[in-house]
Amino acid sequence: MSQQAVDLRRSIQLVRRHKILVGGVLLLGIAAGGAYAVVKPAAVTSTALVALPPPAQSEPAPITGGTDPYTATQEFIAGSYQVLLNALPNVRPAMSLEQLRHDIQVGSPAADIVSITGTGKNAADAEATANAVARSDIAYLSSPKSPVGHLLASLIEPATSAGGPAPIKRMVIFGLLGALAGFLIGAIAAIAIGRNSRRLRERDEIANAIGVPVLGSFPAAHPNDAGEWRKLLENYSPAAVHAFRLRQALHQLGTASVRGSNGSERGRSSFTILSLSSDPGALALGPQLAVFAAAQGIPTTLVIGPQQDVKVTATLRTACALPPPVSSKRMSRLRTAVVDNDVDMQPDGGLTIVVAVVDDQSPQPLDTVRTAVTVLGVSAGAATAEQLARVAMSAAVGGRDISGILLANPEPSDRTTGRVAQLPRTHRMLPTRLTGITTEIKR
Repeated sequence: MSQQAVDLRRSIQLVRRHKILVGGVLLLGIAAGGAYAVVKPAAVTSTALVALPPPAQSEPAPITGGTDPYTATQEFIAGSYQVLLNALPNVRPAMSLEQLRHDIQVGSPAADIVSITGTGKNAADAEATANAVARSDIAYLSSPKSPVGHLLASLIEPATSAGGPAPIKRMVIFGLLGALAGFLIGAIAAIAIGRNSRRLRERDEIANAIGVPVLGSFPAAHPNDAGEWRKLLENYSPAAVHAFRLRQALHQLGTASVRGSNGSERGRSSFTILSLSSDPGALALGPQLAVFAAAQGIPTTLVIGPQQDVKVTATLRTACALPPPVSSKRMSRLRTAVVDNDVDMQPDGGLTIVVAVVDDQSPQPLDTVRTAVTVLGVSAGAATAEQLARVAMSAAVGGRDISGILLANPEPSDRTTGRVAQLPRTHRMLPTRLTGITTEIKR
């Protein structure tokens, strides 16, 4: 039962995660249902009533709830081959005998009355078909060919009005059916895509991929041009809960040594945030941390160093190269630097944050400013375990071991902590061949 609950919860998460896909397919279903209702309108019906003369002699009483034999015979004649064949020239639109038989229903609403209901795509067709069969039936009953003798039947109520489902109601019904079908198709597609995806989304999955903990997780901006990057550097202000997480992340990265308990400057700290070229969401982690640290009164330098893919950081480099506004109090404590070749640049005090981007397919050892700590910045659902491992290996080859992970845009449904799983200690009794006794081995 618990496994079923886990599978259901996982499926719901996958549907929520791919809500754009599910919503798109749902809208397509609604449009398809509405279009079907328009292209294939509901058939309408119209009924003509034929009055029969009373029977020439008494008939046996019918079974309770049934039709008397006389009227039942007249119903059979009204739907017979000869009556329908004689009515064919007057039905609308022109059709075959089999189609006419399909479009006509014969019944008896009362004794000695036969109802003939015609079906058509519009009211005129339904009325013409019902009246044609009713008149053919009357003519046939009065002809010498009548199997029941000469009968003077009459048309007491011609088919003059047609009815059917309201077009709007039909569109609503088919729209709802289309929405249901679209949701089911979209949900199945989302679950199939999610189950086959190897991208890591939860904190524990990402932490265990390279064996280092997640130090912090918070939303990251997605600036598209230099102007938006400039606004982030000047105006970024996280919500209270995210500000607390940013503060914790900075503390774990060693910024406690930068300022004393009384706010005085004590030393300097530096770290590099390494992100993947295919993960633009993680690029804003460094700038957001730098702006937040400067807002806390920490002198901060944001360094955009030599990149393996300059296109990824082009707009950020442009924004950092612009002079800060004179009126900006925050920017007075935030210095930005774009480094092209001077990888031996040394931090000049306070906090230094270096933004580095590597190719996630073939990462190379970093060739940028050296810092005390290197962390990996990654967005939820942006990378696989293999990609993270390649980046961590390339950093280690360059003498920069990954000390932690900063997670951008975590999944709202993720309840994991991002701590690295520890192997449990077990006690096993292994046989000893020499003595025939067992020895306790601790692992």
